[in-house]
Amino acid sequence: MNKSIHVALLSILTAQLLKIPIHYVKTGKWNPNVMIQTGGMPSSHSAGVSALTTFIGLKRGISTIDFALAFVFGIIVMYDAQGVRRQTGELTLKVNNLDEFVRKTHEHEKIPFETTNTMPLKEMLGHKLEEVIGGALLGVVLGSLGHLFTKKDRRAASKRVKYR
Repeated sequence: MNKSIHVALLSILTAQLLKIPIHYVKTGKWNPNVMIQTGGMPSSHSAGVSALTTFIGLKRGISTIDFALAFVFGIIVMYDAQGVRRQTGELTLKVNNLDEFVRKTHEHEKIPFETTNTMPLKEMLGHKLEEVIGGALLGVVLGSLGHLFTKKDRRAASKRVKYR
């Protein structure tokens, strides 16, 4: 697997791991399950695409087609995480509240009302703007660090070849 994929995946994992202590600081509750949930601070989507874009920009240059593709892809992913997915989460909150309202409305009535035992819809799907920005900043930092470390690997490899 190439190094840019490693950097992007490591950024996603780091963002997901950081959600645990950030959630603890915000709520005072230790919940390791936030690591496997969508939404929250920082956005792992933003971290991954920002790290990939940064790594490609530093390695290949910002005037390359590789960087342009990663940049546009990243903007779309971050817009979707903050826009469409966030709105879906907000709508889900309303649907879950509506289900509770209908249930309570029919508790005291004699009208036959059949409920199904379905799980409530997942409400935290998208990200707030600050979560997207936090993930993007994390990705830029990790993408830059990834480039720095792989640069050292390339120098060491080229020295080994010269001295053989």
